[in-house]
Amino acid sequence: MNAPATSNKENGAVQQLHTDAYDWTNQCVKCGYCLPACPTYESMGVESASPRGRINLVKLAAEGKIDFQKDLSGPIELCLGCRACETACPVGVPYGHILEAAKEAIAPYTPKKMKKLKKLALVHLFPYPERMTLLGNGVMFYQKSGLSKLVRSSKLLKKISPALAHLEQALPPIESPSKRFKPGTVIPAKEETRLRAAFFTGCIMDSMMSRINRLTIELLTLVGCEVVLPANQSCCGALHSHQGEAMQAKALAKRNIQAFMQIDADVIVNNAGGCGASLQEYEQLLADDCEWAGAAMDFSKKSQDISQILHHLGPLPFTEEYRGIVTFQDSCHLRNVQKVQKEPRLLLQSIPGIIYVEMEGYDRCCASGGIYNLLHFEESMKILDGKMNDLNKTMATTIVTVNPGCQMQMNIGIQKDGAANHIKSMHLVEVLAKACGLK
Repeated sequence: MNAPATSNKENGAVQQLHTDAYDWTNQCVKCGYCLPACPTYESMGVESASPRGRINLVKLAAEGKIDFQKDLSGPIELCLGCRACETACPVGVPYGHILEAAKEAIAPYTPKKMKKLKKLALVHLFPYPERMTLLGNGVMFYQKSGLSKLVRSSKLLKKISPALAHLEQALPPIESPSKRFKPGTVIPAKEETRLRAAFFTGCIMDSMMSRINRLTIELLTLVGCEVVLPANQSCCGALHSHQGEAMQAKALAKRNIQAFMQIDADVIVNNAGGCGASLQEYEQLLADDCEWAGAAMDFSKKSQDISQILHHLGPLPFTEEYRGIVTFQDSCHLRNVQKVQKEPRLLLQSIPGIIYVEMEGYDRCCASGGIYNLLHFEESMKILDGKMNDLNKTMATTIVTVNPGCQMQMNIGIQKDGAANHIKSMHLVEVLAKACGLK
């Protein structure tokens, strides 16, 4: 085994990892219950690609026995962070927290090119709603002007990056900015007000999938919610945490807590599984911050997924039947972190005319993993191919998701299979809105 690098000790990385994760790694009893639940272990077949193997590597790194860059970085970077292992673990090892501590420890060893890309996205883009809006408007112009057809026909993007080429085709049509609800707006309930809901718009959802946000708000008003869009809200910080940028994640959490806790809302609603998991974990993220811990706890307790609210306040006023076979792909972070499983299914099954079929492996990660499918394209596609096999067995004409990354990843799979003419990927909100006559 390689000797630990001197620089690790000099920069305090070993001590920091020991402080942040060592006690958690000792909770692992190496029983192996996590192995069947892990998509990367299934696809790669090596111990270092399993939760048990990664935990052991983090433990050794925290003891200063292995080199961060040579021994730890690769296995940690190849983890999807789906956290299915946590639901399988009989002793409750908090793998997600171990993973984020390890991500922070290996962050200094990120290749320069990748570091620049991450800095561009995580520091200069996602935290700024105005910049994300400009990006969304630019993509809308790209789609509607015909430039997208030109780029696709030339196969230029595919030559530059197959991952970006697939992602470009997976993006849904972007809605006109004139249809978006503006920050600071209060949208009244259609009839009697039953709840005051503060809506978390997100960064990707608000810029690239604003139609889903609009339909989410309209559905909430149908079931009796007065919806408030707090101004000054920002990115949830999930991608920052997943990439080892803990300080940035904490700064974004504080910004959102400040924006939302000024609103006298009963609930804080989101429509993206990954964002929702991040919002619910603000309590743990800021637990050691005396100034913010209490507010973070209150914030996390109020945070709920859109499916929970619609199910609780339902039934929805459906006006149309939904034709075709529908199946559901769980968002890993909605299922494994927020522990929300039944509500999306019950909502789908309540739609008139729907034929619901449960998909084999519905609880398995689709390998979107935030930006995993961009950083580790080949590994992501291998896992996605297995997901598509499960989808095809259902004979479904619609696969429903509850997370933007999952929706686009399934779009990529559908395109790769040449199935776009008979299968579509939709967000739960889109299906429910269609059945309610919303457009």
